[in-house]
Order: sequence, then structure tokens, then C-alpha cells
Amino acid sequence: MSSSTGPLIADNIARIRERMHQAAARAGRDPNHITVMAVSKTFPAGSIREAYAAGLRTFGENRVQEFAGKAPQARALKDARFHLIGHLQSNKAAKAVELFDAVDSVDSARLAEKLNAAAQEASKSLDILLEVNIGNEPAKSGLHSDLHDQEFQQLLNEVPRLANLRVRGLMCIPPHTDDPNGARPYFRKMRELRDQVAALKIPRVEMMTLSMGMSYDFEVAIEEGSTCVRLGTAIFGERPAT
Repeated sequence: MSSSTGPLIADNIARIRERMHQAAARAGRDPNHITVMAVSKTFPAGSIREAYAAGLRTFGENRVQEFAGKAPQARALKDARFHLIGHLQSNKAAKAVELFDAVDSVDSARLAEKLNAAAQEASKSLDILLEVNIGNEPAKSGLHSDLHDQEFQQLLNEVPRLANLRVRGLMCIPPHTDDPNGARPYFRKMRELRDQVAALKIPRVEMMTLSMGMSYDFEVAIEEGSTCVRLGTAIFGERPAT
């Protein structure tokens, strides 16, 4: 096996961009308005550098501690942005604020308050996304997909006073289906939910980002309005055994 996966990663990204363009064309959208996030969990910093060399600038990690080991090398990449996309325990909020440019998995007012306090302490503004459990699956984290749910309402009510946070939009992982098109109604529901939140015109809530779609179903997500697709295996290949 080659010691470098650079050409493979670059080729994968080129193929992804072509598929993105085709999906965007089917939906009458501008592909330049859709971000590719490289999900680099379990892959080494060298793989991040190779994806960066192929033109990507947005990266997603699932675990605070794992990224802490990569951060010294990853942070040397100019203009690269690193998002925490995995579930975050509130006791790790300060470390997440230290390491990441954005936290895309905020699912409670309590976590938002912890992140805001840590960001204030660090004299930093932090972009966040609100994670929605769009299928309302018991085993998954995230806000209930009903905007009128108590936890959702509590979080939206708290946001205006959290001066060090900027809510950029929503993120979801739909229930798994054997056919990528099975995710379509969930993506559509996410788009509608985003529009409902935007219509409330809450201070510090922008709703510009709709982060949905992964390696398996990103084309369907683009057709339904995704502005950010989170791709791991489609870029880096199969994940190393852990």
C-alpha cells in the first residue's frame, strides 16, 4: 500500500465535486453555495493536510480528545476551519471552545450556556449549529423535530442573551434507510424547520446553514437544500479499524 493517499483523496474530491454539480443542477442551485466538510474522525492529521492540499477548507471531527492530538498540525493550515460535529458533554465545553471554530451539535440550552461562558472566558465568538433529531429516534441526541417542543423553545429563548455565540443554522443525521431517497422526507422537513426558525427573526439566530447529507446520501440532501455536506468515507476511504 502506498504511504500517501494524497492522489486518492484528491481524485475522490474531484469526483464528489462533479456529483455535487450534477445534484445542484437538478435542483436549480448554485453548487458554489454548498460547502464540503471533510469528516476526518479516525484519520490522521496527514489526511487532513492532503484534503487541504486538494482544496478543502472545512473539516469536521467527532471527539474533542481525538482532535486535541491532531490540532498542533491541523492548526498550521491557513484558513482551515474545524467544526465539532459529534455529541458534546457540557463538561468538555471549555476544551471544545479552545480547539474548534464551531460546534455543530448544540442540543440544549444548558450546553449553549456552557459554551457561551467558555467563549466569553476565552474572548472568542463561537459559531454554532443546533442539532435536530429529525427522526426523533430514542438512541440519537438532538432537539425534537417539533419547533414547539419545550427544549427547543427554551434554547431559542436563551440564545439572544448568549453574546459570544452565533447560531448559524441547523444540523441533522436522518434515520438510516437502505435507499438514499429514503432520507428525502427528513431533509425536506429540515428545510421547512429551518425556514420556520428563520421566520421568528430571533436576535443572534441567522439560519443560513443547513448541514445535512453524508457520503451515502449527500446528493439527495443537496437536492433538498443542504448548504453543507459532511463527507468522510467518500473523501478518505474506509475508516481505520479502531
